[in-house]
Amino acid sequence: MKRPFTLAGLTLAAALALTACGNADTGGEDSPATASASAETTASPSASNAHQGMGDSGHQHNPDGGPAPGGIVDASDPTYPVGSTVTLTADHMPGMQGSEATITGAFDTTAYSVTYTPTSGGDPVVDHKWVVHEELQNPGEPPLPDGTKVVLAADHMAGMEGAEATIESSTEETVYMVDVEANGMKMTNHKWVVESEVQPAE
Repeated sequence: MKRPFTLAGLTLAAALALTACGNADTGGEDSPATASASAETTASPSASNAHQGMGDSGHQHNPDGGPAPGGIVDASDPTYPVGSTVTLTADHMPGMQGSEATITGAFDTTAYSVTYTPTSGGDPVVDHKWVVHEELQNPGEPPLPDGTKVVLAADHMAGMEGAEATIESSTEETVYMVDVEANGMKMTNHKWVVESEVQPAE
């Protein structure tokens, strides 16, 4: 009588062992959903971190800034004409402050500091300097007051174009495009620095 019970016990033990092995095979791996989320977290640092730390997480500014936006007006008598060599005092990104730059464009417009949430997801980018009036969708007459809600047409960084933004501040200083190398990254037609962020080259 004991043998049937022993055989049944062995059968049950074997079944449990096989089940445990099956779980062990997959237990060390992420589920597809978890793996996907992990990959997204690794591949896509938050836009605010990317903006603030080019060396740490990969700055998302396009190295080639492209032409000035349509409708923007050339400055008639800028302090720093196109071709001037200057020193930047702006600290928009690591390595920018104190860098030597070449002026590639000088414009009369309104420049805005904005806070926006990237269309690609991630944390809000706070107090991004700068976007100009011509880089806003249907903005109306400048200057727009602080707190105005706008939609960005600028594409300086991934997730910027089409993003809803809030104007934090504005300035009507002369606005410049520059060629500059910051933190090992060469940028042409970088947008933007304003008059108070530029000084003669030393």
